Amino acid sequence: MSSALARPMLRAPMRIAGRRAESTASNAASKAQQGLSKVTSAAGPAIAGAARGVGNALGKIGGRTGRLIGFIQAQTPFVTYYGKVGLELSKLVFQGQKMSPPSLATFQTTYQNLWARLQKGSISPQSILQQVRSIGTPQLAAGGVVLAECLGFFTVGEMVGRFKLVGYHGEVAHHH
Repeated sequence: MSSALARPMLRAPMRIAGRRAESTASNAASKAQQGLSKVTSAAGPAIAGAARGVGNALGKIGGRTGRLIGFIQAQTPFVTYYGKVGLELSKLVFQGQKMSPPSLATFQTTYQNLWARLQKGSISPQSILQQVRSIGTPQLAAGGVVLAECLGFFTVGEMVGRFKLVGYHGEVAHHH
């Protein structure tokens, strides 16, 4: 038998073995994923039950500590909700302004330099004034836009909070 005919015959079992290994690996991965989802679904109610048990135990504490715990538990949904709203709002502002967070290296370099300057005492009012004077027009424009957006969101929040467009409810002034 010639070597040209023998090569394909020798490679065929290797290909079949490779395919079997791939299918075995994919089966193992899918079984692992199924097992993980089963564990997660079984652990979810257990964790929730444990959290309820801790919450009930904390709720039985009396006195000032009990009132503090009750207050914190009452505020948790509001803080969570408004935290998520703030996060989504900041995402919109970041995307609208085409902003991106600094890289880790830039962040570390900036704050290491700042820390070193604070330790040396080299930050003086003159250096701060010089930095303020060197701000360019595009930076001022971007800062003005962000300031206007913040003022707008604050104003809308005040209107929603008071249920009025203008003014607060106040006492009627007495004229003399």
